[in-house]
Amino acid sequence: MKILEINEVNFGSTGKIMLQIADLARSEGHEVICAYYARRSKEKSPDSIYIGNKVSCNIHKRLHKYTGYNGCFSHISTWNFLRKVKKFDPDIIHIHNLHNCYINLPMLFKYIKKNNKRVIWTLHDCWSFTGQCPYFSLIGCEKWKTGCHDCEQINRYPSSKVDRTSKMWSLKREWFTGVKDLTIVTPSEWLAGLVRLSYLKDYPVKVINNGIDLEVFRPRESDFRVRHHLEDKFIILGVASVWEKRKGLDVFIGLSQVLDERFKIVLVGTNDAIDDKLPENIISIHRTSDQKELAKLYTTSDLYVNPTREENFPTVNMEAMACGTPVLTFRTGGSPEMLNEKTGLVVEDDIEVIAHSITSVCENKLFDTKACINKAQEYNSTSKFMEYLRLFSLKYE
Repeated sequence: MKILEINEVNFGSTGKIMLQIADLARSEGHEVICAYYARRSKEKSPDSIYIGNKVSCNIHKRLHKYTGYNGCFSHISTWNFLRKVKKFDPDIIHIHNLHNCYINLPMLFKYIKKNNKRVIWTLHDCWSFTGQCPYFSLIGCEKWKTGCHDCEQINRYPSSKVDRTSKMWSLKREWFTGVKDLTIVTPSEWLAGLVRLSYLKDYPVKVINNGIDLEVFRPRESDFRVRHHLEDKFIILGVASVWEKRKGLDVFIGLSQVLDERFKIVLVGTNDAIDDKLPENIISIHRTSDQKELAKLYTTSDLYVNPTREENFPTVNMEAMACGTPVLTFRTGGSPEMLNEKTGLVVEDDIEVIAHSITSVCENKLFDTKACINKAQEYNSTSKFMEYLRLFSLKYE
């Protein structure tokens, strides 16, 4: 079987998912090409197709910023890309993220429809059925159900100086509907429910959870407590790639003011700008690419707190549990879906409630380390990605 994977990048969470699915498919004897515009390595891979480059993408982004049209440019780079795709002639096209202005969307979907290509589309956020935004939970917007307009988040990613959300909602509905053989995959039941309320509702939807590498994320010994003189403290851990209100930075700042001296907050993924906002009693650790070091931090912590206000299916929750650490989170997106009564707690967005819950969990040891580890075994990345291969093969069995 010939499989074409398409994503914005070949790194980060979505890039890693794409590459791991591709590697697994190759190990099963399939021919796979990954297509993306942004890459970490400058070395060209024989199993990749590059969609334009940073120059063409930056032009596209600039045009979007001043016109409000997203995915309507990059004509030449998309033509070149599709020329290579036609030569490869894939049996299946597996799409990931299409936003961030790197591909011409009407050209891509015209090719798909004209050639009756079978498509699997994994949605990593809500962008595919809104006029612009990847998430709308924070502002409680429901315009996406009937037609976006007067966007309150026009200045958020992917930001624009012109509100063209009404037109873009209509264009995306036109582009993305009418594909004869398209299955939508979502990592969470939450996102699957939203898809069924959108203009994509006529497509079949399958839930395949994100997975993690259980060889990396497992209990690991660490001297972190000793180095930071925290032997007698409850360690409350938070991890994010970008710390902002959406990820609950204000929650941790608030907790630092109400939790007593027995508790120590540790935040991972910070930077110099974030450090300026943090009180002195929070330990700040800048972003690390060493996942084993992160696993050590999960292991040594007493509780992982994820006060995210917009989320799909966060791997950080799974990573913490795989290291034996229970999770406290908000009822946001798919964040609570992986927890049960033995592995974590879902709380309201209220500092006093959160602080009381943290104190109760730590003082009374409400959750079981082994239960957390056992629950995390359900999210083994290899077994999750095998679900994609079974989905790819359905038509050929």
